[in-house]
Amino acid sequence: MIAIRLIRENIDYVKKQIEKRFHYKVDWNRIVELDKEFLEINGTLERLQHKAKVNAKLFKRVAGDRKKIDELKQNNKQIKEQIRQIKEQAVSKKAVLKGLLMEIPNLPDETIPVGKDESTNRVVKKWGEPTVFDFKPKNHWQLAKQLGILDFDRAAELSGSRFVVHKGKGAKLERSLINFMLDIHSKQGYQEILTPVLVKAEALMSTGQLPKFIDDLYRTDDGMFLIPTAEVTLVNLHAGEIIEVSDLPIKYQEYSLCFRKEAGSYGKDVRGIIRQHQFNKVELVKFCRPEESDSELELLVKDAESVLQTLGIAYRVMELSTGDIGFSARKTYDIEVWLPGENRYREISSCSNTGDFQARRAKIRYRENAKNCFVHILNGSGLAVGRTLVAVIENYQQKDGSIKIPEALISYMGSDIIP
Repeated sequence: MIAIRLIRENIDYVKKQIEKRFHYKVDWNRIVELDKEFLEINGTLERLQHKAKVNAKLFKRVAGDRKKIDELKQNNKQIKEQIRQIKEQAVSKKAVLKGLLMEIPNLPDETIPVGKDESTNRVVKKWGEPTVFDFKPKNHWQLAKQLGILDFDRAAELSGSRFVVHKGKGAKLERSLINFMLDIHSKQGYQEILTPVLVKAEALMSTGQLPKFIDDLYRTDDGMFLIPTAEVTLVNLHAGEIIEVSDLPIKYQEYSLCFRKEAGSYGKDVRGIIRQHQFNKVELVKFCRPEESDSELELLVKDAESVLQTLGIAYRVMELSTGDIGFSARKTYDIEVWLPGENRYREISSCSNTGDFQARRAKIRYRENAKNCFVHILNGSGLAVGRTLVAVIENYQQKDGSIKIPEALISYMGSDIIP
Protein backbone atom coordinates (compact mmCIF):
# COMPACT_ATOMS: atom_id res chain seq x y z
CA MET A 1 0.00 0.00 0.00
CA ILE A 2 1.26 3.47 -0.82
CA ALA A 3 1.77 5.67 2.23
CA ILE A 4 -0.96 8.32 2.48
CA ARG A 5 1.73 10.76 3.62
CA LEU A 6 3.47 10.38 0.24
CA ILE A 7 0.21 11.14 -1.59
CA ARG A 8 -0.46 14.05 0.76
CA GLU A 9 2.98 15.61 0.32
CA ASN A 10 3.88 14.67 -3.28
CA ILE A 11 0.72 13.78 -5.18
CA ASP A 12 2.07 14.97 -8.55
CA TYR A 13 4.92 12.46 -8.35
CA VAL A 14 2.60 9.63 -7.30
CA LYS A 15 0.19 10.42 -10.16
CA LYS A 16 3.04 10.46 -12.66
CA GLN A 17 4.34 7.05 -11.56
CA ILE A 18 0.90 5.39 -11.57
CA GLU A 19 0.20 6.81 -15.05
CA LYS A 20 3.24 4.87 -16.27
CA ARG A 21 1.33 1.65 -15.51
CA PHE A 22 -1.29 2.63 -18.15
CA HIS A 23 -3.99 0.20 -16.95
CA TYR A 24 -5.08 1.87 -13.69
CA LYS A 25 -7.49 4.72 -13.09
CA VAL A 26 -7.43 6.33 -9.65
CA ASP A 27 -9.91 8.87 -8.25
CA TRP A 28 -7.25 11.12 -6.77
CA ASN A 29 -9.74 13.92 -5.97
CA ARG A 30 -11.82 11.55 -3.85
CA ILE A 31 -8.73 10.30 -2.02
CA VAL A 32 -7.47 13.82 -1.30
CA GLU A 33 -10.96 14.88 -0.15
CA LEU A 34 -11.32 11.90 2.19
CA ASP A 35 -7.84 12.42 3.61
CA LYS A 36 -8.60 16.09 4.29
CA GLU A 37 -11.89 15.17 5.98
CA PHE A 38 -10.17 12.50 8.08
CA LEU A 39 -7.46 14.93 9.21
CA GLU A 40 -10.09 17.50 10.19
CA ILE A 41 -12.11 14.92 12.12
CA ASN A 42 -8.98 13.62 13.80
CA GLY A 43 -8.01 17.16 14.77
CA THR A 44 -11.44 17.71 16.33
CA LEU A 45 -11.10 14.41 18.18
CA GLU A 46 -7.70 15.40 19.62
CA ARG A 47 -9.09 18.75 20.81
CA LEU A 48 -12.04 17.06 22.51
CA GLN A 49 -9.78 14.50 24.18
CA HIS A 50 -7.56 17.34 25.44
CA LYS A 51 -10.64 19.13 26.78
CA ALA A 52 -11.74 15.96 28.60
CA LYS A 53 -8.30 15.75 30.29
CA VAL A 54 -8.51 19.40 31.37
CA ASN A 55 -11.98 18.79 32.82
CA ALA A 56 -10.68 15.80 34.77
CA LYS A 57 -8.10 18.04 36.45
CA LEU A 58 -10.74 20.67 37.29
CA PHE A 59 -12.61 18.23 39.53
CA LYS A 60 -9.82 18.50 42.11
CA ARG A 61 -9.97 22.32 42.11
CA VAL A 62 -13.72 22.49 42.79
CA ALA A 63 -13.84 19.77 45.43
CA GLY A 64 -16.71 20.49 47.83
CA ASP A 65 -18.56 22.81 45.41
CA ARG A 66 -21.52 20.59 44.47
CA LYS A 67 -22.89 22.99 41.85
CA LYS A 68 -19.62 23.25 39.94
CA ILE A 69 -19.04 19.52 40.24
CA ASP A 70 -22.46 18.84 38.70
CA GLU A 71 -21.72 21.33 35.91
CA LEU A 72 -18.40 19.61 35.17
CA LYS A 73 -20.04 16.18 35.18
CA GLN A 74 -22.65 17.34 32.69
CA ASN A 75 -20.01 18.99 30.54
CA ASN A 76 -17.86 15.85 30.68
CA LYS A 77 -20.82 13.70 29.67
CA GLN A 78 -21.41 15.88 26.63
CA ILE A 79 -17.72 15.75 25.68
CA LYS A 80 -17.65 11.94 25.96
CA GLU A 81 -20.67 11.67 23.69
CA GLN A 82 -19.04 14.01 21.18
CA ILE A 83 -15.84 11.93 21.32
CA ARG A 84 -17.85 8.75 20.71
CA GLN A 85 -19.57 10.26 17.66
CA ILE A 86 -16.34 11.73 16.27
CA LYS A 87 -14.54 8.40 16.71
CA GLU A 88 -17.24 6.66 14.69
CA GLN A 89 -16.84 9.24 11.91
CA ALA A 90 -13.05 8.85 11.99
CA VAL A 91 -13.24 5.06 11.78
CA SER A 92 -15.73 5.28 8.89
CA LYS A 93 -13.64 7.80 6.91
CA LYS A 94 -10.44 5.85 7.51
CA ALA A 95 -12.03 2.59 6.31
CA VAL A 96 -13.26 4.18 3.07
CA LEU A 97 -9.88 5.84 2.50
CA LYS A 98 -8.03 2.59 3.18
CA GLY A 99 -10.30 0.77 0.72
CA LEU A 100 -9.37 3.23 -2.03
CA LEU A 101 -5.67 3.05 -1.17
CA MET A 102 -5.77 -0.78 -1.31
CA GLU A 103 -6.80 -0.59 -4.98
CA ILE A 104 -3.79 1.52 -5.99
CA PRO A 105 -0.84 -0.53 -7.32
CA ASN A 106 2.76 -0.08 -6.24
CA LEU A 107 4.78 2.75 -7.73
CA PRO A 108 7.05 1.40 -10.50
CA ASP A 109 10.78 1.85 -10.05
CA GLU A 110 12.10 4.79 -12.05
CA THR A 111 14.78 2.63 -13.69
CA ILE A 112 12.49 0.13 -15.46
CA PRO A 113 11.30 0.44 -19.09
CA VAL A 114 8.13 2.48 -19.66
CA GLY A 115 5.58 0.69 -21.83
CA LYS A 116 2.01 -0.57 -22.01
CA ASP A 117 2.62 -4.32 -22.22
CA GLU A 118 5.10 -7.18 -22.55
CA SER A 119 6.24 -5.96 -25.97
CA THR A 120 8.22 -3.23 -24.18
CA ASN A 121 10.02 -5.59 -21.79
CA ARG A 122 13.80 -5.60 -22.04
CA VAL A 123 16.14 -8.58 -22.44
CA VAL A 124 18.93 -8.14 -19.88
CA LYS A 125 20.60 -11.55 -20.06
CA LYS A 126 20.77 -14.74 -22.09
CA TRP A 127 22.27 -17.99 -20.85
CA GLY A 128 22.99 -21.09 -22.92
CA GLU A 129 22.09 -21.89 -26.49
CA PRO A 130 18.60 -23.08 -27.49
CA THR A 131 18.60 -26.86 -27.96
CA VAL A 132 19.05 -27.95 -31.57
CA PHE A 133 17.86 -31.37 -32.79
CA ASP A 134 18.48 -33.38 -35.95
CA PHE A 135 14.76 -34.17 -35.94
CA LYS A 136 11.56 -32.18 -35.49
CA PRO A 137 11.02 -31.76 -31.71
CA LYS A 138 7.64 -32.54 -30.18
CA ASN A 139 5.61 -30.65 -27.64
CA HIS A 140 5.64 -31.94 -24.06
CA TRP A 141 2.04 -33.13 -24.19
CA GLN A 142 2.76 -35.23 -27.29
CA LEU A 143 5.79 -36.83 -25.64
CA ALA A 144 4.00 -37.29 -22.30
CA LYS A 145 1.05 -39.04 -23.93
CA GLN A 146 3.37 -41.27 -25.93
CA LEU A 147 5.32 -42.22 -22.79
CA GLY A 148 2.25 -42.48 -20.57
CA ILE A 149 3.62 -40.12 -17.92
CA LEU A 150 0.92 -37.42 -17.99
CA ASP A 151 -2.80 -38.20 -18.28
CA PHE A 152 -5.02 -35.31 -19.31
CA ASP A 153 -8.12 -37.38 -20.11
CA ARG A 154 -8.43 -38.93 -16.64
CA ALA A 155 -7.69 -35.56 -15.04
CA ALA A 156 -10.56 -34.03 -17.04
CA GLU A 157 -12.89 -36.77 -15.81
CA LEU A 158 -11.81 -36.12 -12.22
CA SER A 159 -11.68 -32.33 -12.17
CA GLY A 160 -12.35 -30.77 -15.58
CA SER A 161 -10.03 -28.84 -17.89
CA ARG A 162 -6.62 -27.44 -16.89
CA PHE A 163 -5.76 -30.32 -14.58
CA VAL A 164 -3.35 -33.23 -15.06
CA VAL A 165 -2.58 -36.63 -13.54
CA HIS A 166 1.12 -37.47 -13.24
CA LYS A 167 1.86 -41.18 -13.65
CA GLY A 168 4.90 -43.38 -13.04
CA LYS A 169 8.08 -41.63 -14.18
CA GLY A 170 6.08 -38.43 -14.70
CA ALA A 171 5.13 -38.33 -11.02
CA LYS A 172 8.67 -39.18 -9.99
CA LEU A 173 10.14 -36.47 -12.24
CA GLU A 174 7.82 -33.87 -10.67
CA ARG A 175 8.83 -35.00 -7.18
CA SER A 176 12.50 -35.10 -8.14
CA LEU A 177 12.39 -31.54 -9.42
CA ILE A 178 10.79 -30.32 -6.17
CA ASN A 179 13.48 -31.96 -4.01
CA PHE A 180 16.21 -30.83 -6.39
CA MET A 181 15.09 -27.18 -6.15
CA LEU A 182 14.70 -27.28 -2.37
CA ASP A 183 18.18 -28.74 -1.98
CA ILE A 184 19.72 -26.05 -4.21
CA HIS A 185 18.06 -23.19 -2.36
CA SER A 186 18.86 -24.66 1.04
CA LYS A 187 22.54 -24.41 0.12
CA GLN A 188 21.92 -20.77 -0.84
CA GLY A 189 20.75 -20.03 2.70
CA TYR A 190 16.96 -20.23 2.37
CA GLN A 191 15.17 -21.75 5.34
CA GLU A 192 12.61 -24.33 4.27
CA ILE A 193 9.05 -23.66 5.44
CA LEU A 194 5.82 -25.62 5.03
CA THR A 195 2.59 -23.66 5.55
CA PRO A 196 -1.17 -24.26 5.10
CA VAL A 197 -2.67 -23.81 1.63
CA LEU A 198 -5.86 -22.35 3.12
CA VAL A 199 -5.67 -18.75 4.36
CA LYS A 200 -7.86 -15.96 5.63
CA ALA A 201 -8.76 -13.03 3.39
CA GLU A 202 -6.47 -10.75 5.43
CA ALA A 203 -3.40 -12.67 4.23
CA LEU A 204 -4.33 -12.08 0.59
CA MET A 205 -5.03 -8.41 1.31
CA SER A 206 -1.53 -8.09 2.73
CA THR A 207 0.21 -9.42 -0.40
CA GLY A 208 -2.08 -7.62 -2.86
CA GLN A 209 -4.15 -10.45 -4.35
CA LEU A 210 -7.24 -8.95 -2.72
CA PRO A 211 -9.32 -7.05 -3.53
CA LYS A 212 -8.24 -6.74 -7.17
CA PHE A 213 -7.75 -10.41 -8.13
CA ILE A 214 -10.64 -12.06 -6.33
CA ASP A 215 -11.91 -13.60 -9.59
CA ASP A 216 -8.69 -15.63 -9.91
CA LEU A 217 -8.96 -17.15 -6.43
CA TYR A 218 -10.66 -20.30 -5.15
CA ARG A 219 -12.82 -19.58 -2.09
CA THR A 220 -14.34 -22.03 0.36
CA ASP A 221 -17.84 -21.84 1.82
CA ASP A 222 -16.50 -20.57 5.15
CA GLY A 223 -14.65 -17.64 3.59
CA MET A 224 -11.16 -19.16 3.44
CA PHE A 225 -9.06 -19.05 0.26
CA LEU A 226 -6.73 -21.53 -1.43
CA ILE A 227 -3.36 -19.86 -1.95
CA PRO A 228 -2.36 -18.84 -5.50
CA THR A 229 1.29 -18.90 -4.39
CA ALA A 230 3.26 -19.59 -1.20
CA GLU A 231 4.31 -15.93 -1.31
CA VAL A 232 1.03 -15.28 0.53
CA THR A 233 1.83 -17.46 3.52
CA LEU A 234 5.56 -16.77 3.65
CA VAL A 235 5.05 -13.00 3.71
CA ASN A 236 2.33 -13.26 6.35
CA LEU A 237 4.50 -15.32 8.69
CA HIS A 238 5.64 -11.96 10.06
CA ALA A 239 2.40 -9.97 9.74
CA GLY A 240 2.10 -7.41 12.52
CA GLU A 241 5.62 -8.10 13.80
CA ILE A 242 8.69 -5.99 14.48
CA ILE A 243 11.86 -7.82 13.38
CA GLU A 244 15.24 -7.11 14.91
CA VAL A 245 17.59 -5.64 12.30
CA SER A 246 20.22 -8.22 13.26
CA ASP A 247 17.89 -10.93 11.91
CA LEU A 248 17.80 -9.40 8.42
CA PRO A 249 17.89 -10.47 5.69
CA ILE A 250 15.43 -13.32 6.26
CA LYS A 251 15.30 -15.86 3.41
CA TYR A 252 12.51 -18.42 3.13
CA GLN A 253 11.69 -21.10 0.60
CA GLU A 254 8.62 -23.28 0.34
CA TYR A 255 7.27 -25.99 -1.89
CA SER A 256 3.50 -25.74 -2.13
CA LEU A 257 0.47 -26.53 -4.20
CA CYS A 258 -0.90 -23.39 -5.84
CA PHE A 259 -4.45 -22.76 -7.06
CA ARG A 260 -5.62 -20.23 -9.65
CA LYS A 261 -8.83 -20.00 -11.63
CA GLU A 262 -6.98 -18.39 -14.58
CA ALA A 263 -10.13 -16.32 -15.11
CA GLY A 264 -8.55 -14.09 -17.73
CA SER A 265 -6.81 -16.81 -19.73
CA TYR A 266 -9.69 -18.26 -21.74
CA GLY A 267 -8.28 -19.85 -24.89
CA LYS A 268 -4.66 -19.49 -23.76
CA ASP A 269 -2.42 -22.55 -23.41
CA VAL A 270 -5.29 -25.03 -23.46
CA ARG A 271 -2.92 -27.88 -24.34
CA GLY A 272 -0.41 -29.32 -21.89
CA ILE A 273 0.51 -28.08 -18.41
CA ILE A 274 1.76 -24.56 -19.02
CA ARG A 275 -1.36 -22.99 -17.48
CA GLN A 276 -3.12 -25.10 -14.84
CA HIS A 277 -5.68 -24.47 -12.10
CA GLN A 278 -3.53 -26.50 -9.68
CA PHE A 279 0.25 -26.64 -9.89
CA ASN A 280 3.41 -27.09 -7.83
CA LYS A 281 5.91 -24.34 -7.18
CA VAL A 282 8.98 -23.65 -5.07
CA GLU A 283 8.69 -20.07 -3.84
CA LEU A 284 11.45 -17.79 -2.53
CA VAL A 285 10.73 -14.83 -0.23
CA LYS A 286 13.11 -12.32 1.36
CA PHE A 287 12.76 -9.65 4.05
CA CYS A 288 15.50 -7.02 4.12
CA ARG A 289 16.43 -3.41 4.90
CA PRO A 290 15.33 -0.84 2.26
CA GLU A 291 18.87 0.04 1.19
CA GLU A 292 19.58 -3.63 0.43
CA SER A 293 16.48 -4.56 -1.56
CA ASP A 294 17.80 -3.71 -5.05
CA SER A 295 20.92 -5.84 -4.58
CA GLU A 296 18.87 -8.59 -2.92
CA LEU A 297 16.62 -8.69 -6.00
CA GLU A 298 19.64 -9.28 -8.24
CA LEU A 299 20.77 -12.11 -5.94
CA LEU A 300 17.25 -13.57 -5.90
CA VAL A 301 17.24 -13.78 -9.70
CA LYS A 302 20.62 -15.49 -9.68
CA ASP A 303 19.38 -18.02 -7.12
CA ALA A 304 16.41 -18.88 -9.35
CA GLU A 305 18.63 -18.98 -12.47
CA SER A 306 20.93 -21.51 -10.83
CA VAL A 307 18.25 -24.20 -11.16
CA LEU A 308 18.19 -23.92 -14.96
CA GLN A 309 21.97 -23.58 -15.14
CA THR A 310 22.40 -26.80 -13.16
CA LEU A 311 19.91 -28.52 -15.46
CA GLY A 312 21.76 -27.15 -18.50
CA ILE A 313 18.68 -25.56 -20.10
CA ALA A 314 18.87 -22.27 -22.01
CA TYR A 315 16.95 -19.24 -20.75
CA ARG A 316 16.82 -15.48 -20.84
CA VAL A 317 16.06 -12.81 -18.23
CA MET A 318 13.58 -10.05 -19.00
CA GLU A 319 13.20 -6.76 -17.14
CA LEU A 320 9.49 -6.02 -17.18
CA SER A 321 8.11 -2.65 -18.26
CA THR A 322 5.82 -0.43 -16.22
CA GLY A 323 2.72 -1.81 -17.96
CA ASP A 324 3.61 -5.47 -17.37
CA ILE A 325 4.79 -5.60 -13.74
CA GLY A 326 2.43 -7.09 -11.18
CA PHE A 327 0.15 -5.10 -8.88
CA SER A 328 2.42 -5.29 -5.82
CA ALA A 329 5.77 -5.07 -7.63
CA ARG A 330 7.91 -2.03 -8.16
CA LYS A 331 10.48 -3.93 -10.22
CA THR A 332 10.34 -7.42 -11.75
CA TYR A 333 12.59 -9.76 -13.69
CA ASP A 334 11.04 -12.70 -15.52
CA ILE A 335 13.15 -15.76 -16.28
CA GLU A 336 12.01 -17.35 -19.54
CA VAL A 337 13.07 -20.87 -20.40
CA TRP A 338 13.62 -22.19 -23.94
CA LEU A 339 10.96 -24.67 -25.07
CA PRO A 340 11.92 -26.31 -28.39
CA GLY A 341 8.45 -27.83 -28.80
CA GLU A 342 7.06 -24.29 -29.06
CA ASN A 343 10.25 -22.82 -30.56
CA ARG A 344 10.18 -19.92 -28.11
CA TYR A 345 10.94 -18.77 -24.58
CA ARG A 346 8.25 -19.07 -21.89
CA GLU A 347 8.11 -17.59 -18.39
CA ILE A 348 9.22 -20.00 -15.66
CA SER A 349 9.92 -17.55 -12.84
CA SER A 350 8.96 -14.02 -11.87
CA CYS A 351 11.20 -12.28 -9.31
CA SER A 352 9.96 -9.02 -7.81
CA ASN A 353 10.94 -6.32 -5.37
CA THR A 354 7.77 -4.97 -3.71
CA GLY A 355 9.63 -2.39 -1.62
CA ASP A 356 7.59 -1.55 1.48
CA PHE A 357 4.26 -2.00 -0.37
CA GLN A 358 3.37 -5.39 1.12
CA ALA A 359 5.03 -4.56 4.43
CA ARG A 360 2.70 -1.59 4.94
CA ARG A 361 -0.34 -3.73 4.21
CA ALA A 362 0.87 -6.53 6.52
CA LYS A 363 2.38 -4.14 9.11
CA ILE A 364 5.83 -5.75 9.07
CA ARG A 365 8.62 -3.57 10.42
CA TYR A 366 12.16 -3.86 11.70
CA ARG A 367 13.83 -2.12 14.63
CA GLU A 368 17.10 -0.25 14.15
CA ASN A 369 18.57 2.42 16.42
CA ALA A 370 15.39 2.47 18.53
CA LYS A 371 13.33 3.30 15.42
CA ASN A 372 10.77 1.07 13.71
CA CYS A 373 10.79 1.08 9.89
CA PHE A 374 8.98 -0.96 7.25
CA VAL A 375 10.98 -3.83 5.76
CA HIS A 376 11.29 -4.40 2.03
CA ILE A 377 9.91 -7.71 0.76
CA LEU A 378 10.97 -9.68 -2.32
CA ASN A 379 9.52 -12.81 -3.88
CA GLY A 380 10.27 -15.14 -6.78
CA SER A 381 9.62 -18.59 -8.16
CA GLY A 382 12.51 -20.88 -7.73
CA LEU A 383 10.98 -22.39 -9.97
CA ALA A 384 7.49 -23.21 -11.22
CA VAL A 385 7.82 -27.00 -11.06
CA GLY A 386 5.39 -27.96 -13.82
CA ARG A 387 7.00 -25.61 -16.32
CA THR A 388 10.43 -26.94 -15.35
CA LEU A 389 9.13 -30.45 -16.03
CA VAL A 390 7.99 -29.23 -19.46
CA ALA A 391 11.44 -27.75 -20.10
CA VAL A 392 13.18 -31.01 -19.17
CA ILE A 393 10.86 -33.12 -21.33
CA GLU A 394 11.19 -30.89 -24.39
CA ASN A 395 14.91 -30.08 -24.15
CA TYR A 396 16.01 -33.63 -23.30
CA GLN A 397 13.76 -35.53 -25.73
CA GLN A 398 15.45 -38.12 -27.91
CA LYS A 399 14.76 -39.10 -31.50
CA ASP A 400 13.09 -42.37 -30.40
CA GLY A 401 10.67 -40.42 -28.16
CA SER A 402 12.41 -41.21 -24.86
CA ILE A 403 13.51 -38.54 -22.37
CA LYS A 404 17.09 -38.34 -21.21
CA ILE A 405 17.38 -37.37 -17.54
CA PRO A 406 19.67 -34.38 -16.87
CA GLU A 407 22.77 -35.42 -14.94
CA ALA A 408 21.77 -33.30 -11.93
CA LEU A 409 18.49 -35.26 -11.56
CA ILE A 410 19.78 -38.82 -12.00
CA SER A 411 20.35 -39.37 -8.28
CA TYR A 412 16.80 -38.17 -7.57
CA MET A 413 15.22 -40.23 -10.35
CA GLY A 414 17.30 -43.37 -9.88
CA SER A 415 17.65 -43.68 -13.66
CA ASP A 416 19.07 -41.74 -16.57
CA ILE A 417 16.17 -42.11 -18.99
CA ILE A 418 12.39 -42.27 -19.30
CA PRO A 419 12.04 -44.95 -21.99
